[in-house]
Amino acid sequence: MTNRNTVTWNSMISVYAKNGRINDAQRLFDQMPRKNIVSWNSMIAGYSHNDQVREAADLFDKMPQRDLFSWTLMITCYTRNGELEKAKYLFDMLPEKRNPVCWNAMIAGYAKSQRLVEARKVFDEMPVKDLVSWNSMLAGYTQNEEMDLGLKFFLQMEGRDVVSWNLMVHGFVQVGDLDSASQFFNRIPNPNVVSWVTLLSGYAKNGQIAEARRIFDEMPVKNVVSWNAMIAGYMQNFQVDEAVSIFREMPERNSASWTAMINGYVRNGKLNKARELLNQMPSKNVTAQTTMISGYVQNMRVDEARQIFDQIGSRDVVCWNTMIGGYAQCGRMSEAFRLFKQMPKKNLVSWNTLISGYAQGGQMNKAVEIFEEMEERNLISWNSIISGFTQNGSFMDALRHFVFMGREGKKPDQSTFACALTSCANLAALPIGKQIQNLVVKRGYANDLFVRNALISMYSKCGRILSAEQVFRDTDIIDIVSWNALISGYALNGYGKEAIKLFEEMEFNGLLPDQVTFVGVLSACSHAGLIDHGLKLFKSMTEDYSIEPVEEHYACMVDLLGRVGKLEEAYKLVMEMPIKANAGTWGALLGACRMHRHLDLGKLAAEKLFEYEPHKTSNYVLLSNIHAEAGRWNEVERVRMMMKERGVEKQPGCSWIEVKNQIHAFFSDDSAQTRTAEICETLNVLTLHARNTGYVPDINLFLLDCG
Repeated sequence: MTNRNTVTWNSMISVYAKNGRINDAQRLFDQMPRKNIVSWNSMIAGYSHNDQVREAADLFDKMPQRDLFSWTLMITCYTRNGELEKAKYLFDMLPEKRNPVCWNAMIAGYAKSQRLVEARKVFDEMPVKDLVSWNSMLAGYTQNEEMDLGLKFFLQMEGRDVVSWNLMVHGFVQVGDLDSASQFFNRIPNPNVVSWVTLLSGYAKNGQIAEARRIFDEMPVKNVVSWNAMIAGYMQNFQVDEAVSIFREMPERNSASWTAMINGYVRNGKLNKARELLNQMPSKNVTAQTTMISGYVQNMRVDEARQIFDQIGSRDVVCWNTMIGGYAQCGRMSEAFRLFKQMPKKNLVSWNTLISGYAQGGQMNKAVEIFEEMEERNLISWNSIISGFTQNGSFMDALRHFVFMGREGKKPDQSTFACALTSCANLAALPIGKQIQNLVVKRGYANDLFVRNALISMYSKCGRILSAEQVFRDTDIIDIVSWNALISGYALNGYGKEAIKLFEEMEFNGLLPDQVTFVGVLSACSHAGLIDHGLKLFKSMTEDYSIEPVEEHYACMVDLLGRVGKLEEAYKLVMEMPIKANAGTWGALLGACRMHRHLDLGKLAAEKLFEYEPHKTSNYVLLSNIHAEAGRWNEVERVRMMMKERGVEKQPGCSWIEVKNQIHAFFSDDSAQTRTAEICETLNVLTLHARNTGYVPDINLFLLDCG
């Protein structure tokens, strides 16, 4: 085009921006020989449309002049992004405040962030209110499910249109009050298609598909949106054939029609049908293709997902994140990272997906690298890294990051607190756990079941079983995790009879035990030497509850039989297991052999253990001690040589103590530890005192020096 005027330039900027080609829009804007206020506004709108808030703000600051639309654009851009303080700052600077447009943007922004009190304050202070103002405030109430306030506000409205009525119908649908929704619908003076579709979708989402179909059939005018809603309703209720029938009957289809069908097939696990329909789709869109990718990812068919991904010409951030998440879910983190690096525009979901993927794969160093590279972190970022440390046994690091999170001004939620309490439990850091409990109360999560279950475990593992009981008994609604936590706590602290009693109470209350329950109660029987009860429960697990035993259950039973000296029965159980014995099972048998000095069986168990854990020192130590007690010093030497050949090194002994909210770890032979000489001297004094009181250590437990 040879003769370009400013209008032409502005139109092209707008077209590029609306189609996601914001860099091309920026290039055109920079090349413009003459810019007017529309040019600046178009570019700001383009950045806002593409969620590039910083770029929009920079451009707004550089504008030579602004009109009301400029201010409205920037305020709306901030409110949509949740940056309400920045929006309020601009709003307060407005040169002319009588126009309601910017006021309405502030109301909508506060309402979207669930800050309804502030939204209402803005509404009440408005010098001039229009119907949009009233509807914006009403939407704040209904969309946040504050229907009592919404109804009261609706009755006070000076004027209403069909939008007002539809907001009320939608609000009642959201809270599941379909009777009230239907009553409001019937009172609408002139319901439009949105009114009908809102009620139809409400019934469909609540499983009342016949009622949804009745409304559909009664509609005086059906547009493509209503047909799509009926398709989605059938698919949500797993009535695929009816959805297909509706799809075929449609007088016209749009991309949403095809996408609804593809999404429905994916939800119902019919991936081949979904792919077939995607191939037939006249004009494929990124939403339908991303839905197909998501379906493949959920079914671990990530290579097929990648095929679809590679076919997409213009990918949005959701598409990229879905594919990266697929690789992360399958543990293919190198491919996830490669794709992440190629991603032109990343959001917080992209970063958090990578952190979570690395954490789940045990690659915490990589997770920390990504976390530290982030310019901005949200609650999910912090929870991902803290839960990653917790799941991978780095409990000190989890607590450190819990502290760092507070210093950065982020408020923990129930997930954060649960992870922190779990870390305290595994460190036996009771004082820190109590401090976190105080924070839990302060933040309003004292009644959260997730947190209370973590508290039960924390007190149990710190040896405060009475406190664990109190948390359990003070919890109004308890679930299977609560029962399991206290049963396991009893087992851990040697309260076998109490664990069995609680198990019976659980049965009496009609709650079915699961695999974890039986691991806890069988472990309790083992520690308390309740062999008959343990055998009875093991039998009941399969016969009464149809729970197939897993390795942990067999390990408990082997430990139970082994502790009372029934080694042959324990070995027989291991050999007759329908599943392959793991390290835990053989370890339980080896420990029993050490206790009862059964040389031959101990040697066999140790050899099996070496296959599973060739570098675990304690297994070699146990076998060596069994030989030493039998006076077989040649075998002791053979074990020592075996360890050297396999590169097995004894882990240094470690203990820790908490002083003034700080945990101090001590390793044996740690020359870097300050005041080592004083510590050793104190230990010598304590040893002498112990000997003077008649204490004689069992040196057989320390025969093998692997240092």
